[in-house]
Amino acid sequence: QVQLVESGGGLVQAGGSLRLSCFASGRTFNHYQMAWFRQAPGKEREFVAGINYSSGTTNTANSVKGRFTVSRDNAKNTVYLQMNNLKPEDTAVYFCAARSGSWPSPAVKDYEYWGQGAQVTVSS
Repeated sequence: QVQLVESGGGLVQAGGSLRLSCFASGRTFNHYQMAWFRQAPGKEREFVAGINYSSGTTNTANSVKGRFTVSRDNAKNTVYLQMNNLKPEDTAVYFCAARSGSWPSPAVKDYEYWGQGAQVTVSS
């Protein structure tokens, strides 16, 4: 089992920045692919960014590319999502997720473990 806890959400004005953190406890953190997803009210959960546990290779959704950066610190069992130049359409609950596959898939169904979510609200 892996337990994931997100932190760092909040309210920010458009153009501002936030950094989300996801701490993982339980089984060996650096054996898992990690990703961030988000879900806005009335919409489906969508992939934001993911990171490979060994190579550090990342993949990022086109909607946030150039503004959001995912990173991880295996020594701290933590993955981060740096969000810059935030827009009102980024408002959502952001979820951290982990899977034991070979790459950070963008599909919700591929992830075995989920955090409880962190609210990010961007005002215009």
